[in-house]
Amino acid sequence: MLAFSTCWNNSRHTDGEEMIREIIELGFSNIELSHGMTVAKIPGIRKAFAAGMFTCSGVHNFFPSPVEVMIDAPDAYEYTSHRPFDRKRAMEMTLKSLELAAEFKARYLVLHMGSAPMNTAKFTKPLTKLVAAGEQRTPRYIKDKIAFIKKREKLAPLYYHRAIQALEELAPKAEQYGVKLAVESRSRFEDMPNEREMVLLQEHFKNNPWIGYWHDFGHVQLKHNLGLLDHNEWLEKIAPHLIGGHVHDVQWPARDHRTPFTGTLDYETILPFFPDDCPLVWELSPTREADEIRASLEIWKRKFPERS
Repeated sequence: MLAFSTCWNNSRHTDGEEMIREIIELGFSNIELSHGMTVAKIPGIRKAFAAGMFTCSGVHNFFPSPVEVMIDAPDAYEYTSHRPFDRKRAMEMTLKSLELAAEFKARYLVLHMGSAPMNTAKFTKPLTKLVAAGEQRTPRYIKDKIAFIKKREKLAPLYYHRAIQALEELAPKAEQYGVKLAVESRSRFEDMPNEREMVLLQEHFKNNPWIGYWHDFGHVQLKHNLGLLDHNEWLEKIAPHLIGGHVHDVQWPARDHRTPFTGTLDYETILPFFPDDCPLVWELSPTREADEIRASLEIWKRKFPERS
């Protein structure tokens, strides 16, 4: 199932119905209602949904955005936070998102689980700069990457445990609402869970049909470009747990949320890992032009008619 995320045009609209209409005019009828949404746009979205203008493939936490957060910040509150208030607020907002997801007959709710407390400026960003400079095979890069991985492994257990606790609390509500919890692959190695932890997490919930894996094409490719994983090998390992994916392209080495076919991703090798009815949601930067998106959609339809 092909769909399109409101993250592309959410910030340009004050009326939810007009936001939905602009996406439909691109050629999409299935829409993912994404984070950063103000409460004020919900009535217009409801109106468009009631009129049959679109179907809702899924929802991305938090939906709507916490009223006290003035920018689009899906990680404003983390289940892994050392601050009890933040963990409590994350749960409250997720329960509201589940309620709205059920109202719009969504199949899933995409979740960011949090992070290990590491300074991105000291880890992911310096590694990315080295890769951009073509130094990914230098002793300095290898030394820094290994140090990064070791530090994260030492810090991670507590935050992984908090992520598991949050999912255990949310799972009964997901079943009640009939909405799957889709744990997303993240772009930074600091984020929770990493790939090793994702496998453990999915194994922990293997008997729970309401929890699965959400594959973000661009996020995983960023880690691939940093030499932290192999994109196809990772998909082969995690495929049994797939709920769906966010589709976007990556311009080397770390510019993601580009329009499909404008970057380095090889969709022909990636898509076979996804079941035919799997939601594939284009999640594009607000900077992408409508004409570029329409052109890419035509290419997609020619290349992958069975996934259109």
